[in-house]
Amino acid sequence: MEQCLIKNLYDLNETIAAGLFEGADYPWEVLGKISDFIIELGNRLDSSRFEKRGEHIWVAKSAQVAPTACLNGPLIIDEEAQIRHCAFIRGSAIVGRGAVVGNSTELKNVVIFNGVQVPHYNYVGDSILGFRSHMGAGSITSNVKSDKTLVAVKNGSEVLETGRKKFGAMLGDYVEVGCNSVLNPGTVVGRHTNIYPLSMVRGVVPPDAIYKNKNEIAAKIK
Repeated sequence: MEQCLIKNLYDLNETIAAGLFEGADYPWEVLGKISDFIIELGNRLDSSRFEKRGEHIWVAKSAQVAPTACLNGPLIIDEEAQIRHCAFIRGSAIVGRGAVVGNSTELKNVVIFNGVQVPHYNYVGDSILGFRSHMGAGSITSNVKSDKTLVAVKNGSEVLETGRKKFGAMLGDYVEVGCNSVLNPGTVVGRHTNIYPLSMVRGVVPPDAIYKNKNEIAAKIK
């Protein structure tokens, strides 16, 4: 599945977590390493730019964090990020430079690249969101299958077993997810793709596409 490779989904220059991906081919391979990586990186961050706000919680001094936000570690919030009213970060999260985590949005075991926006009532768990991707209001990642079996990534007849019970979505750079869409376990969306509002997405969606449903996926006209 060439299009699911890290190099074809993400610009690693656009995350403080670039080192996390070293030695991995597919992005979901790093989901189990996020927590330890945060602790190791956090202890090396420049204290003139980042402050420690609790056990394994590092927040850039230029970031804006609402007093009503709930921050749990391990956590790194990079420079100029916004953590808005009643955001809930459960832990094992890296929030990129200039990213927005909004009202009532919940994050857990995620890497949010620079410039990402999850601004309104989103749940993002066991997922990686690429540079300047955006999730519309109410859109969520579903990270556990209803039968609790291990998640596989499927692209037509191709199947990649991940060995993970919890796996939300891998969104490539510049992906736009429409309001109230559900990204089912094992979803991978290629760069520059748009997901229509109210969509139910599963499996691999190609880059530079417009996704209406599994039977209507159109290539963008360039």
